[in-house]
Amino acid sequence: MKSAVVVINPISGAGRAYPGGAAEVELARRVLDDAGFETRVVVTLGPGHATEVARSAASGRASLVVSWGGDGTMNEVARALAFGPTALALVPAGSGNGLGRDLGVPLDPPRALAIAAAGPRRRIDVGEVNGEYFFNVAGVGLDARIARAFADRSGRRGRLRYARVGADAVLHYTARPYAVQWDGGAAAPRALFIAMANSRQYGSHGCIAPRASLDDGRLDLVIVEAQSLARIVTRLPSFFLGTLRPGGGIAMHTFTAAAITADGDGELHLDGEPRSFSGRITARVHPSALDVVIPPARA
Repeated sequence: MKSAVVVINPISGAGRAYPGGAAEVELARRVLDDAGFETRVVVTLGPGHATEVARSAASGRASLVVSWGGDGTMNEVARALAFGPTALALVPAGSGNGLGRDLGVPLDPPRALAIAAAGPRRRIDVGEVNGEYFFNVAGVGLDARIARAFADRSGRRGRLRYARVGADAVLHYTARPYAVQWDGGAAAPRALFIAMANSRQYGSHGCIAPRASLDDGRLDLVIVEAQSLARIVTRLPSFFLGTLRPGGGIAMHTFTAAAITADGDGELHLDGEPRSFSGRITARVHPSALDVVIPPARA
């Protein structure tokens, strides 16, 4: 019999009637059991627990691990499954759900679980920064500052809270100089932030790399240089409509390997999870390194 493990983050997102409770556990078990899986459901207890559960599932040759949560939960699960045969499926329940949205996974849990149980599989690329994996978007600068501020605030997460944190960071953040090198080019911008994108969007339809593809064997480099608040505001519609283009202080490139150097310590995020670095980061892509379950329409 096929085996599946469902990992539920009880604090992801907002507005869930019974977050991580008996109703969600029962729903996950029922859908997957009915599809012929031997199902285990785990509600996470804190940071790192999802990785432990997923690693155990992979070593036990589970055919499927379902991440029920946001992009942080997804990252914890996926890092344990990368380069192996166990597939990742998503029940998007976070504030942004960037990877799930890019894959076309519905936000409705019963529909997402039905796809997890019976959907086709697709092999996608994996990004790496300073030895840690990311699957959606990583970045340095302003977006990392927003990720840090969002993580540091107590209470339940949600889109409104994220918008407030983001607006405050934009108003107070100062661009800084970087040296950027990638296969095929180099730049020395004074940048607000530099994104390294595997998928097109951060989440909630915030599309930073409209031309990115999850399975092209490359990552997209997006450099947003210092610019006025007025210019930032005028770019917001294209950011949310997926029509952002290079020009006017925005540069877009693709790469397989890159390095970013800053003077002193810097802020970094991986799929929205805050990190820090000192002086330099290196990034690269691992083509076709993760099996994911997708909606049939995306096959």
